[in-house]
Amino acid sequence: MAAPRSAKLVAMICAGVVVTMTGAAFAAVPLYRMFCQVTGFNGTTMKADKASDVVLDRTVNIRFDTNVRGLPMVFKAEQTTQRVRIGETGIAYFDVTNTSDKPILARASYNVVPEQTGAYFQKLQCFCFDDQTIGAGETKQFPMQYFVAPEMVDDPEVDGVTEITLSYTFYPVSEDNASSTGAG
Repeated sequence: MAAPRSAKLVAMICAGVVVTMTGAAFAAVPLYRMFCQVTGFNGTTMKADKASDVVLDRTVNIRFDTNVRGLPMVFKAEQTTQRVRIGETGIAYFDVTNTSDKPILARASYNVVPEQTGAYFQKLQCFCFDDQTIGAGETKQFPMQYFVAPEMVDDPEVDGVTEITLSYTFYPVSEDNASSTGAG
């Protein structure tokens, strides 16, 4: 006895929904990451190709926050704050020490607070762009070059912001998920 035509249609729709949802589940993470990198959503900072041509008199205080998740390392900023003019290129240094007797492969994730400033916090050079290998007992110094885009002063959502906190968290990366290795 053959299934009624409507039952076949329902089965095909259900199969289509399952295939679509499975595809969406695999694509969600890379699509969300791309969305955040393009829009600065959720405090995601931007990657710039060149420094700003415009430097304003207005200044903003940049605070640096460092964290480690699940790694035997010490990670700290050499300076906890910097005052920079908007559009001016700043450079901050971070020290990372592997306290174990084995090499560590790690990556630093990052965001800024207030989140609305993420679209204006531009990084020219950052150790967070690539995975980092730190030898057993080794200490490395990583520079990070950045500027706050002058367009920030025209955004009413960030009007009055005088301080931006840049937060990094180093986390382990497995060899299978490594994007690249090397010095920062």
